[in-house]
Amino acid sequence: MTESITGEQYAIAAGPYRAVVTESGASLRELTHDGRPLVLSHGADEPAPAAFGHLLIPWPNRVDRGRYTYAGTDYQLDVSEPGLDCAIHGLVRWAAWRVAEHAADRVRLTHRLLATGGYPFRLDLEAEYSLDAADGLRVRMSASNPGARTAPYGHGAHPYLTVGVPIDECTVTLRADRYIPVDDRMIPVGGDADVTGTDRDLRDGPLLGARRIDNAFAGVHRDEDGLAWVTLSGNGRTVRLWADDAHPWMEIYTADNAPRPREGLGVEPMTCPPNAFASGEGLVDLKPGERFTGSWGIVTQP
Repeated sequence: MTESITGEQYAIAAGPYRAVVTESGASLRELTHDGRPLVLSHGADEPAPAAFGHLLIPWPNRVDRGRYTYAGTDYQLDVSEPGLDCAIHGLVRWAAWRVAEHAADRVRLTHRLLATGGYPFRLDLEAEYSLDAADGLRVRMSASNPGARTAPYGHGAHPYLTVGVPIDECTVTLRADRYIPVDDRMIPVGGDADVTGTDRDLRDGPLLGARRIDNAFAGVHRDEDGLAWVTLSGNGRTVRLWADDAHPWMEIYTADNAPRPREGLGVEPMTCPPNAFASGEGLVDLKPGERFTGSWGIVTQP
């Protein structure tokens, strides 16, 4: 008997929606509607390329040179992106998660994050994926602190939306007034910038064309339910990602450096901006006994 390198595969379904979540990283490996993909997928026996579907915990994006100071103590994370000398996307995206519940339309996985030298804190993590025939995918991400010390915390997710054609042919809508410029190592520089008059202005749903974007957006507009939305349309199809108010930042990545460049649009709801462990911006101080939860989801339209 052989086993896929991403471990157990947890399939869920509701109406026209189907999804597969992996034991490895509690990652979203597939999401389809009437058999057509809504996110870029990969094989069960293939490592997720370019963080396809990964959950980013306890920080999303990058920490500059892996160094940060918290509560007066300096820490050094493993540099997991040596090309840019950064620690990237947290500690659990390759870890084994345990299934706590698996029903036809939902799956809930948990992970015990134990201390490392660069993150000497203790978290209990939970990711619940559920499908609804009308409303599509909902993902609820939670962290509890059973330890004795306050832990710095942030999270994000890394799906790549697709409508079946290159994103150059698609329109993208994100109603956000500001973006975060970065240097050549993808670390924020100079604070937020106004999107007005730049190719980062996605508020009116422009054709993406040749725009190359790998930035976090702030000042996101929300609907009457407090949700922020990103919409990708093309090929007669539309796919939308929403995020609740636990996620004030939204990263947009046009996948120019991914193994499958510009086939899908990386849309990353985040609780904090890049380099938050070093800057402290948006960082959650998760006290002993406390729990933090945020939700996001994906739905399609005809």
